[in-house]
Parts: sequence; C-alpha cells; structure tokens
Amino acid sequence: MASFPSGPIQLVEGRALVVAGEDIDTDRIIPARFLKCVSFDALGDQVFADDRKELDGKHPFDHPQSQGASILVVNGNFGCGSSREHAPQALMRWGIRAVVGVSFAEIFFGNCLALGIPCTTAAPDQIKTIQAAIQADLSRPWSLDLDEMRLSVEEESWVVAVDPGPGEMLRSGRWDATSQLLDNGPQVDALMEHLPYLNRFQKAA
Repeated sequence: MASFPSGPIQLVEGRALVVAGEDIDTDRIIPARFLKCVSFDALGDQVFADDRKELDGKHPFDHPQSQGASILVVNGNFGCGSSREHAPQALMRWGIRAVVGVSFAEIFFGNCLALGIPCTTAAPDQIKTIQAAIQADLSRPWSLDLDEMRLSVEEESWVVAVDPGPGEMLRSGRWDATSQLLDNGPQVDALMEHLPYLNRFQKAA
C-alpha cells in the first residue's frame, strides 16, 4: 500500500517524469466517468486514462522507467477546468508527491495543498530545461527541497517558488488538518466541553 503524505513536508525525493503541454485540464488528468467512484482508492490506475489509451502505451505514465516516479514536471495552467478534487487524488494515488510547473489553476493548487502535494513554479524556459534533463535520463533521482526552494539532480539545481503562505503550511505541517486534530485531541475535547450548543444537546439526551 502506498504511503501518503502526513505532517511537515520539507523534502520530496524520487525519480521525475514529464507531462508536457499547456492548459492540461482536470478532465484529462482524470476523465469524468471515474468521478462516480465511492472512494479514491482505485483512481491511481485511471490517471490520464484517455490520453494513455490514445497513446497506446507511449504516455509518460506508462513508460517503464517512470513507474514509481514521485515528481511530476508540467507546463502552464496545469489542472485548469473543473474543480474536481479527484485529479490530485489520482496523481497522489499513482505515486506523485510533488508537481513543478510554470503555473497551476488556483483550485487545483488548493486541492493539492490539502493533500500535502507541493506545487512549485519556475519560469517557462527553466521548466523546459528541467523537462529536457528529465527526459535525457529517466533513471536519475531528483529532490525538491522546500527549505532551500530548489529542484536538484546530481550536480544541477534550479530555483523554484511557492507563495509564502502555502510554503509555510507545507513545511510546518499545518496543511494536514487531520493530523493537527489528532495531535491536539485533549485540547479539542476540552473545547467541546465548553461549547454551549453541544452541552445543551447532551443534557437534553
């Protein structure tokens, strides 16, 4: 079973893959027919389903050396279109732990942040250089350092960016609302004891 992000996220490491093209929308990332699922568990197998079928095994997500990759590098306005949260869920369940691109649709970015998937940006020419470096050798391990804000492979590195607020949420773990609730269980219980509307319902019962 794949391990999902939790707590502070300061470093993402692993092989990288490229999905090139502008304005890749959420319907391409996960086609609408898969939105009927009752859980997100199987969505990883369906990520880019129609594109992969059309390319008959030649899509980047089907390349043998891309299997198990953690870092996805894209171009501009990635994740545009409908606001479906299934798109980042599908990427995460396939194995993607970070996305680097020119720009991201706002809702897609927010949905990724809620899952602990950093979406960092760089200039268009820089992204093309990074994509070329990835495609030259798919076996090399990459690292995305959110403290240094650098994407690196061997002796090469590039500066990437993320807005201060989301960046701090990722590095501190504040993106992870579930873990925060679990870590602060006693404080939550104490607060609930003093909420008048909860006490009123308990007394009535």
